[in-house]
Amino acid sequence: MTILGIVGVLVAFVLTLFGLWKLQQKHVKFSTRVFVGLGAGILFGGALQVLFGTESSITSGAMEWINIVGNGYVGFLQMLIMPLIFVSIIGAFTKIQGSKDLGKISSSVLITLIATTAVAALIGILSVMAFNLDGAEFVQGEQETARIEQLQESQTAVEDLSIPEQITNFIPRNVFADLSNARSTSTIAVVVFSAFVGTAYLGIKRKEPEQAETFKSIIDSLYAIVMRIVTLVLRLSPYGIFALMTKAIATSNFQALLNLGLFVVASYVAIAVMFIIHLLILAGFKVNPVTYVKKVWPVLSFAFTSRSSAGTLPLNIETQTKVLGVDYASANFAGTFGLSIGQNGCAGIFPATLVAIIAPTMGIDITNPMYILTIMAVVAISSFGVAGVGGGATFAALIVLGSLGLPISIVGLVISVEPIIDMARTFLNVNDSIVAGIISSKTIKQFDESMMNDTSLVLQEEI
Repeated sequence: MTILGIVGVLVAFVLTLFGLWKLQQKHVKFSTRVFVGLGAGILFGGALQVLFGTESSITSGAMEWINIVGNGYVGFLQMLIMPLIFVSIIGAFTKIQGSKDLGKISSSVLITLIATTAVAALIGILSVMAFNLDGAEFVQGEQETARIEQLQESQTAVEDLSIPEQITNFIPRNVFADLSNARSTSTIAVVVFSAFVGTAYLGIKRKEPEQAETFKSIIDSLYAIVMRIVTLVLRLSPYGIFALMTKAIATSNFQALLNLGLFVVASYVAIAVMFIIHLLILAGFKVNPVTYVKKVWPVLSFAFTSRSSAGTLPLNIETQTKVLGVDYASANFAGTFGLSIGQNGCAGIFPATLVAIIAPTMGIDITNPMYILTIMAVVAISSFGVAGVGGGATFAALIVLGSLGLPISIVGLVISVEPIIDMARTFLNVNDSIVAGIISSKTIKQFDESMMNDTSLVLQEEI
């Protein structure tokens, strides 16, 4: 009976995948297909939850096969991170108008990303206070206990390192190992190495222009090939998102969801407030927030459903350069740096909310202004090196909690609502990188106001 049940579930799953493929064949818009996959996953997972329950052998057996699609999709996204960072940053150097703009672009982008992350941490703390979650205790079930044990093993990689030592780990001692993502800080290490290669290119360009032109041609070719690979992977998004949401809903403990419901609401409120702050910052730079939201909605909606800043990078850069009027160098720097530095949602709000919840249980006064400033500073520094694919928020939380001497169990206790919150966190991460690109472009006076104000320009979906 169990085998028949599993086969029945898988047949229904495959038929749904086929339906998504038919939508692609009919050239339905990419964003529409992604949301259809999201909705189908919620409905399919909900049906499994109602019919069989989370503990059923039918559910667990079917999930082993369904995970091939979901985990495979995530694996392909992770595969893209290092090549994307490498070619995007070096490509930004080869496209830059003048080396004098390099310092302005990099400093503007970094300041925006880091400063907004510190503000995001403050918003996260205030949200916890507003919902009276400081000192709250959550139910610990078998799933949470297993997750806490895994996290304790993961923390050994960072618990003995001070913040200065963590910063030193950003240096790429073995770039080939970092390109294979061998370390927890490999992402930022590849950013550093790519920046060195780009700087070297600018030096060669002045002394040996012919050699520089050859190198530029190679990078342009690599960029085109990597972007094509990205397009092929992104075509899998509706199927991957369908599988991931099916698993998230079918295996969720709804009692745990009810227990953590207020935490989810507090997280979403904090993310919404931070998004409004982003819009206010843009308004300060004379960008119409309403026009901006209309133009970036396709890329932000993809970020929300895919839960991958790295997978969103190509759409991010294309939106900045072809829809918003951001110059190519600023867009590449902001989009790429935003994958590993200053993620407002994953590295800002999330770890700060966890600190605000757990600190009072350790006898710490979370309302102390100096402690709040300490949290903001630690969060901002720890935001370096957080990867733009699932798991980055957990890594950021481990570093922040470890640096402040707080227990990490709180990270495992919220595992059941991770997918729900992660969608909004990724949305905010990507938006912040776009904001950084606009500010940078305006700083170097390369921003195309006419493109920004042209409401007819929207992202062309060809995926």
